[in-house]
Amino acid sequence: MPQTKRRKRTPEELASLVESLGAKGMVAQDFRMRIDSDGQWYHQGGLINRPALVKLFASILTRLNNGEYWLVTPAERGRIEVDDAPFVITRADIMGTGQAREITLYTNLDDAVSLDAEHPLRMAEDGLAARPYVSLGGNLEARINRSVFYDLADLAEEENGRFILWSHGSRFDLGPTEGQEASGAEGAE
Repeated sequence: MPQTKRRKRTPEELASLVESLGAKGMVAQDFRMRIDSDGQWYHQGGLINRPALVKLFASILTRLNNGEYWLVTPAERGRIEVDDAPFVITRADIMGTGQAREITLYTNLDDAVSLDAEHPLRMAEDGLAARPYVSLGGNLEARINRSVFYDLADLAEEENGRFILWSHGSRFDLGPTEGQEASGAEGAE
């Protein structure tokens, strides 16, 4: 009998599946899994060293609107702990300049994402410093590591007291220039 290839579910479809399974009374499993702030995956306290296994788990990861992270298969589902973001941007490919620039970012699992309108950059303030993240779609994000962010910040242009970065025709606000920050001035966006 010929085998049929199953279509990979989108993160939105996985989130919908989690919510519908909950309504049917399927009990969530305790997978005892955690993703630390460096994007390292742990099971029962031990580091998962097999990249293929981490990629498999990452392919069934979803984040609900309430912020909870779940691994979801047709047969079972379970909540997992995520310290910050489940993925980390570890490198960037940059082509072009100014508004014509195209930036492709790569996660710690070597998945590529274009920095664009569908995958925007956001800056999260925690009181001490701003942390940059990029949307991967389906409520999932990757934190941009420090060295990659410094590379991106070097490309930013000053505009009305803000640092602005362009990629794939989209404009991203990285925050106030030093003088604006010190004076407490607000940005235009």
